[in-house]
Amino acid sequence: MKMIEGGVCAAKGFRAGACHCGIRKSMKKNDLAVIVSEVVCSVAATYTSNRVKAAPLLLTKEHLADGKAIAAIVNSGNANACATDGMENAAREARAAANFLKVNEEDVVVASTGVIGQRLKVECIEEHVGDIVLKDGIEGSMDAARAIMTTDTAEKIAAVEFEVDGHICHLGGICKGSGMIHPNMGTMLSFVTTDCAITSEMLQKALRQDVKKTYNRVTVDGDTSTNDMCVLFANGLAGNPEIATEDCEAFAQFCEALHAVNEALAKKIAADGEGATHLMTCTVTGAKDEETAEVLAKSICSSSLVKAAMFGADANWGRVLCAMGYSGAEFNTEDVTVSFLSRAGKIVVYEHSVVLDFDEDLAKKILSEDDVEILAELSEGDGNVSCWGCDLTYDYVKINGDYRT
Repeated sequence: MKMIEGGVCAAKGFRAGACHCGIRKSMKKNDLAVIVSEVVCSVAATYTSNRVKAAPLLLTKEHLADGKAIAAIVNSGNANACATDGMENAAREARAAANFLKVNEEDVVVASTGVIGQRLKVECIEEHVGDIVLKDGIEGSMDAARAIMTTDTAEKIAAVEFEVDGHICHLGGICKGSGMIHPNMGTMLSFVTTDCAITSEMLQKALRQDVKKTYNRVTVDGDTSTNDMCVLFANGLAGNPEIATEDCEAFAQFCEALHAVNEALAKKIAADGEGATHLMTCTVTGAKDEETAEVLAKSICSSSLVKAAMFGADANWGRVLCAMGYSGAEFNTEDVTVSFLSRAGKIVVYEHSVVLDFDEDLAKKILSEDDVEILAELSEGDGNVSCWGCDLTYDYVKINGDYRT
């Protein structure tokens, strides 16, 4: 397996494109994207655990009841959540894409992202979806990735090439996510495509188990959106024998490729948290089991005080211990070692209940890097987990203080 370019259009038979349709006032940014396969795909999806769910998500669940789809249409600038005529406008958006692509309306996935509670100007979508020029390769992928961004500062794409039963396959995706990030299902908005042949059932199994170890281990601000969705399309054009069971090497190879792309995208979301200046990786090792390690790592990564300390490059190990202590996980509090790590080096600041006399200047240098890791080491078992987040900055409040207006 190797990382490649191409993103959501890396796999054979997929194209994507975007246009400015008028949901956003600024003409500088496209606000509508379409992704389409040459043939109908097996499809899997995961959705937000928020009880308040946006209309596009509910419509997509209906359309994917048979595990099949051929395209996705995504708008930014308006979430179509808790909005007037929500379901009707989501259906009209799907219909607009279907008419443009000359496919069945029920085979279209619909997703929206942006402000909650405002009516979607679906008329703009109906009028301008035909302006989209579909492209393959990295160009189409980048167009789509940019169009679905909201407060994101960078496009998020990833892709891999891998082999299944002697056939070269490709898997790639795009996603958006910067704020309102604390998923409990899959992700913010993520669209992943592959030319590997695999049944809808195995696709769903692979996606469901992988999001638990990728997107579900990302937190920016503790908020879970109404619109979170991850959709995985497989069109089978690589020509490999269809994967129909989990008890085979082919399924394991597929899962490895899926994990590589999802983890790459998840880390890009964490690094691009609203106002963020640091990607923060929280790693717990030696916990009694993986579940305990995950609870502890998530608690550290979610702590506003830890995140603020990372913004200030402050080696405040007490906040790390505090976050572990209120996590609800059982662990030996007398057997914890805390370290900080980055390209500038590694420093141990707390070891087995002993506060170390560490070099504050070196610690600050280590934590001033844009990619930092908090290590919490236990010796109770083989539970090892990393979660990803970012620091908490003044700009986060600025961005969200006037997000709607």
